[in-house]
Amino acid sequence: MSQCNIPFQYWGQDSYGANNPSDTAKWQQPISYYCNDNTIDTFPIAFLDQFFATGGLPSINLANSCTNPPFPGTSIPNCTFLGPDIEACQAAGKVLTISLGGASGSAGFSNDSQAQAFAQTVWDLFLEGSSPDRPFGSAVLDGVDLDIEGGSQTGYAAFVTALRTLMASGRKQWVLVLFGASPQCPYPDAYIGTTLNAVGFDAVYVQFYNNWCGLTNFNNTNTVSPNPNVKVYIGAPASQSAAGSGYVDASTFAAIIQQTQSQYSSFGGVMLWDASQAYANSRYDKAVKNALTAGGSVVATSAGTSTAAATTTSTSGSVTTATVTSTTATTSATASATGTSCSGVPAWSSTIAYVSGDQVTYSGQLWTAKWWTYDDVPGGQFIGYNSQTRC
Repeated sequence: MSQCNIPFQYWGQDSYGANNPSDTAKWQQPISYYCNDNTIDTFPIAFLDQFFATGGLPSINLANSCTNPPFPGTSIPNCTFLGPDIEACQAAGKVLTISLGGASGSAGFSNDSQAQAFAQTVWDLFLEGSSPDRPFGSAVLDGVDLDIEGGSQTGYAAFVTALRTLMASGRKQWVLVLFGASPQCPYPDAYIGTTLNAVGFDAVYVQFYNNWCGLTNFNNTNTVSPNPNVKVYIGAPASQSAAGSGYVDASTFAAIIQQTQSQYSSFGGVMLWDASQAYANSRYDKAVKNALTAGGSVVATSAGTSTAAATTTSTSGSVTTATVTSTTATTSATASATGTSCSGVPAWSSTIAYVSGDQVTYSGQLWTAKWWTYDDVPGGQFIGYNSQTRC
């Protein structure tokens, strides 16, 4: 993969519609709708959610975008009407891949032989092979994305290797093929970590959400991956309702993007979940694209505070400045015979990003951040704080 600093945006699951069933005007649109401008470069189509369903073939789930009956003797819905849309997106320079797995998917292999046979199945159904059950008809996708969030790691290295072999012998120019993976941020990933270390991926879209990491726990992977040119993407939710945790507003994310972009050679860009959420959230994807292409700088201010400044360009061409502040409490709590004084320690705020060592008060207690955290309630499920004592 030769390109970098490009945004990926999942399409297929109508995440906004699932979380906002009454707001039908903002439900997911056909994929061609999202290819009408130059904001997003790559669309993983989500999901091939069952590896082995009726007839031993996989099944796909595209939420509201394809509810047609399956091909006879299979669980594969006939979505051939989407083929022309896919080809129109590709003609516009977009890259479209099929995403395997998902949070509720039934994915996995019993052994390497089964995995190698499945590579041929994916090739036949979505890439350059042939099958009477191709869900998108004659449209040929550009690659495969592994979003494996359960099961064992058996067979995945064999699957990737077998599919790479098929790609190498194909007619299509696979220069832009993105054989990516979407692991969770905590390393190594429980479901795909061994595979990431064993075979080369072109792109890794790391989910920096629904876990304790936060969007700033980025690091180079060039020394670990068999592909020294692998690109790593910050995976982020495109709105508050897109994930249980990890969302930050556009200006905060712009600063994070540009700091990461300037610091790490393996940085490839941003992955967003998902298209419907980004469009419903005031085109969050455009803010991300602007941050990736505008550049920016990080400057230090007075002790106890760091400010990241980023320039972004709006659709009208005007330039705005986005600022995110991480506030460090400079007043330490002091112990006394009557308990701990929290005088001068700020109250926790859901709109401030805290770093390791920052102290806040919440619910009558003094708390210390264990790592970078944002919108993580002290004492909540994401354990971002240590409780010191009551004030």
